[in-house]
Parts: sequence; C-alpha cells; structure tokens
Amino acid sequence: MHAALEGFLLGASLIVAIGAQNAYVLRQGLARRHVLPIVLFCALADAVLIAAGVAGLGSLVTAAPRLLLGVTLGGALFLFAYGALAFRRAASPGGLSAAGAAQMRLGPAIATAAAFTFLNPHVYLDTVVLLGSLSGRHEGPARLAFGLGAAAASFAWFFSLGFGARLLAPLFARPAAWRVLDLMIGTVMTLIALSLVRQAMVMLG
Repeated sequence: MHAALEGFLLGASLIVAIGAQNAYVLRQGLARRHVLPIVLFCALADAVLIAAGVAGLGSLVTAAPRLLLGVTLGGALFLFAYGALAFRRAASPGGLSAAGAAQMRLGPAIATAAAFTFLNPHVYLDTVVLLGSLSGRHEGPARLAFGLGAAAASFAWFFSLGFGARLLAPLFARPAAWRVLDLMIGTVMTLIALSLVRQAMVMLG
C-alpha cells in the first residue's frame, strides 16, 4: 500500500498541470463530445507508458536522442497548428458554442488525443524515464504496486477532468466564456510549442 500510494502521489504530481493534453480533454468535456473514449484513451496511454517505464525501458528513451528530437519537433508543429485553430475559433462567432466546440468525429478526436499524448516528449521523460526510475527503489510486488498507483492517478485525473467539466456548463452557456477558453488554450499551446522549439535547438547544439 505504501508503494501504491507513493506511485499515485508521484503520478498525480506529474499529470495535474496545465498542458496541451489536459486543455484538450477539458474542452471536449465542456462540449460533451466523445468524452468517455477520449479520457479512456488518455488514461490507458499513460498506463502503457508507465508500465514500460516500470519494466525498465527508460534507458531506451534516454539512449535515443534523435527519436526525442523528432518527437519534439513534431510536437511543436502540431501545437502551433492547434493553437492557431484555437485562436481562429475565438475570433469566429460561429464557433463559440458547445454545439460548435467539437464537431469532429470519434476517429479524428482520438487521433488528436493521440497526437497530444505521443508528440509530447515530456510524457516519455515523466512516465517512462522518471516514474520508471523511481519504481526501481521497490522490488517485486511493491514495484508493481507503484506502477499501478501511478496509473490509477492518470485514470482518476482524466475521468475527473473530462466528466467534471460539465459542472462548468452554466458558465459556458455564454459565447464569451468559449472565447476566453479558446484564447487560453491557444496561448497554452503556443507557449508549449515555443518551449519545445527551444528544447530542440538545445538538442541540436
């Protein structure tokens, strides 16, 4: 139980932050579009990466700088594009409603969630490398419990974020609220993209 609680708290500390993936889940939750598939995908993706880290695959990530560079550049381009779309929605009166917030079909919605997940180099460093390394302090069943605790934190967070967003529905009945949200999302995406570009420049030396 101690190892599981440690894994849960560490996992929560890494995932509960304002980021591109969380902003996307929040927006889909507010729009009530494909919420269950999206939160389930994000939580399962985290669980798989955490399992890979606990299994000892963190060394492969740290030993593949070109792979991390490619993910970093790809993530920056994707975030720049999504940020531009968010700014465009904020400027478009027709996009400022729950009905117009997320009209994409399930397939593209999951693909977008996958891009936010796997085109973020930090997800590999946090789940595979960091949590994988910290799990090495435990042996046998305790190490497994640590990984399960970290994965449980992801499930708790994404389900709370996705389905808890509807509590804000009265606020987002006003178009102005959607404008503010999209401006915030566009800003977050752009800032993260710029940080990834800086990281890529450091990698290139």
